[in-house]
Amino acid sequence: MSQMMDTENTEEDRVSLKSNGKTPTNGGTKESLGMLKTLRKSIRRAAEKSLLTSGGKGLKVTTGNESGSLTPQSPSRSSPVTSPLGNIGGLFNKKDEEDSDTTPQKGKGRASSKTDPNMSRLDSILTRGETIRRSLNLGTKKDKPCRQQPFVSVAEGPAEEKTEEKAKEEEYTLPEIPHTPLSVMQINNLIESVELQDAHLNLLALRQEFQQERERSGDDSPVELAKKEKDLNLLYGELRNKIKTIVRDSNSLPSGNKELLEPVARIIQEEEKRAEQPGGLQDSWREAWREAVGEGVKVKIGSIELEQKEKNLSWLAVHLGLLGKTILEDLESVKKDLRWSYPPSFKVFSTYVRSYHSGVGQHLKKLEPQVTEVKDLYALLNWIINGYKSEKIMGGVSLQPEMEEESSDLQLEEDFLKKLKDKYCWKLKEDIRCTLDRVIEQENKTIWRDGKTPEKDEGFLHSQFPMDIWTYLEGCIVCSAEIDAQLKQKVISSCLQELKDFPKRFEAGFRLHCSALQPLWTEYQITYINSFTALQQHMEGYRDTCPAEVEDLKKETNGLIFRVMQGLEVQFKADVKLYLRRMITRKWLTDDEDFKKLFRRTEQLSQHCALMRPPHNQDFASRLHYHVVREYIGQLMKKNFSCKNQKHKRAASKIRKQWEELRDLFDDMNLAHEWLSDVGDELSIIIEQENKRDIKNHLETLVKHYPDFCKKHLVAVLYFRGPIRGREHQLILQKFTELKKTQGRADEDKSHVLFRDMQIPANTDCFSHLPFSCLSSLLPDN
Repeated sequence: MSQMMDTENTEEDRVSLKSNGKTPTNGGTKESLGMLKTLRKSIRRAAEKSLLTSGGKGLKVTTGNESGSLTPQSPSRSSPVTSPLGNIGGLFNKKDEEDSDTTPQKGKGRASSKTDPNMSRLDSILTRGETIRRSLNLGTKKDKPCRQQPFVSVAEGPAEEKTEEKAKEEEYTLPEIPHTPLSVMQINNLIESVELQDAHLNLLALRQEFQQERERSGDDSPVELAKKEKDLNLLYGELRNKIKTIVRDSNSLPSGNKELLEPVARIIQEEEKRAEQPGGLQDSWREAWREAVGEGVKVKIGSIELEQKEKNLSWLAVHLGLLGKTILEDLESVKKDLRWSYPPSFKVFSTYVRSYHSGVGQHLKKLEPQVTEVKDLYALLNWIINGYKSEKIMGGVSLQPEMEEESSDLQLEEDFLKKLKDKYCWKLKEDIRCTLDRVIEQENKTIWRDGKTPEKDEGFLHSQFPMDIWTYLEGCIVCSAEIDAQLKQKVISSCLQELKDFPKRFEAGFRLHCSALQPLWTEYQITYINSFTALQQHMEGYRDTCPAEVEDLKKETNGLIFRVMQGLEVQFKADVKLYLRRMITRKWLTDDEDFKKLFRRTEQLSQHCALMRPPHNQDFASRLHYHVVREYIGQLMKKNFSCKNQKHKRAASKIRKQWEELRDLFDDMNLAHEWLSDVGDELSIIIEQENKRDIKNHLETLVKHYPDFCKKHLVAVLYFRGPIRGREHQLILQKFTELKKTQGRADEDKSHVLFRDMQIPANTDCFSHLPFSCLSSLLPDN
């Protein structure tokens, strides 16, 4: 057995052993030989002991020096140099490290090219060692796990191993550059066949030749030197293009070219070291690598399915969903697998994240012109502002903790988002206009065209469209608030601006389709007074956000309500005009037909007011109440009739009775003009007085309650009462004048104006306004 160990090939001592991912130095060759001798002696003693052992059981390994975890030394200068570009997998491939750490008895070298002679010799040594172990009945770990005692070690999780990989110093040795480079054509063939390591070494050799020739030529630049420089540029360009292609496709086809990324990274690093030397490319290799990553990201984004919107209404939502899924899966692949093919200084994950920020931003810019509908604009805005940062994409749990150090914001043009929001608001206004037009069309189809009676809600006439409009607008506002507060405010403003013109457009459609519908015309008008009042109340909720727009809308709705109510007033006044003109006439005294018609029309008014919501019902009824009172009393002031032969009592009784009926009718409407209720009774008292001298005793209340009641109005009342001439007439006027002086001015209420504008015909009685002193000589003696 000892002879077998002594005849071991001595080249075994010169093999560059790798352990725990570290590269040995060049100064420990002797120490390595001593360690190997010790290892052979240990194996020899174990073999002898095994032969003496009856059971032939395996040997227990208990010490570190005998375990294969020795720190080997680097080869001597005379031995062939192992290419680090071929063996780089041992530096950045964590799986190889885990095998080395967790299987201390199994010597495992780094991954290398199949043509490496050192690795062939190392394989031969390992094979011989395995043969010796089996001949000595030394089972492996797999053969007899129950008899094996591993080293005492702490198993590290994947996160810790990756942390070690990231912190590991990027150590490598450039392989020996050939003394004589291959031809330009041969180097180009190596590049095309993706033998990047050999191609790059020969390029470096060619570059050295160029530099040496350049130094020798000095200021002179012979043609051969220029040609060689041109060849270098062409070859370097081809190499860079090949590298960019590999990097670009690395995450799309990870199984096909992942192993090429390690030499790619070393070539980039080596060229960065030589950036200042002549013969290379002037621009940055690292930047070219980043551009290749970005191009790969763009290719992947461009490969995502984008359906035609004519075929699928949800084309954009589907595309954005697939885009987000692709981004997440790609970054997960970079984080878990791809980044370990590069040295930590490349910051691969960060580069891919930034490339996606830029690539997606450019993709959305190209996509934006196709987005023309509100729902698609909303989907795009929501995806940009909320979706891209969400847990479904950049905020994904699977991308942590690496994403904690990265920005999750898209790289968009400065005004892209603003333009997109403006476009969304503009399209939303167009949609709102179309929706409001459909409201008018729907009202015509379901109500006006068929003469359908309006619906009631809580006893009031109403239409459903104010709630429909508010629900639609509120939905738009709530959705915009989910994107951001700024967009919410813009949407509220846009909605109110478009709603501002709706009252006039609705009024025009209403008058076009319904002007001839009676008596439904009145009910429709009351319905839309209530409806636009409700619409205005709904919009008041946005006053804090957009006070100017809410105020503008209020002016428009109030204008519509005023015009509709004015139309109702004009219609009522026209209906009762003839009946009121026939009050306080000779025919009126004997015929009640005109008053009955007046009462019925006023009663109909009361019914209509009951269908109108506050506060418009009270304002409307109060104005018409004032009109009826003013016109009724106004007939008394026109001196169309004077009671004779004691008819004044019957006339006063009739005025009181009719006034009471009208007052009760208007009282049911909860009127604001209560001060008008007593004027009929107070005038009736003056008219019914049997003794003319008693009239002056009933003037005080009338003067107090109605400050605008003046002398000419009193003269008209006295005329209707019957002829009062001479002293009695003057005494009544004198008393009235005294009352006006004493309390009329003090108690005057400018809001209680009834008599001021009543038309009174010119007085034809030449003696009625003469002073009392002028008539005293004509009076009989007492």
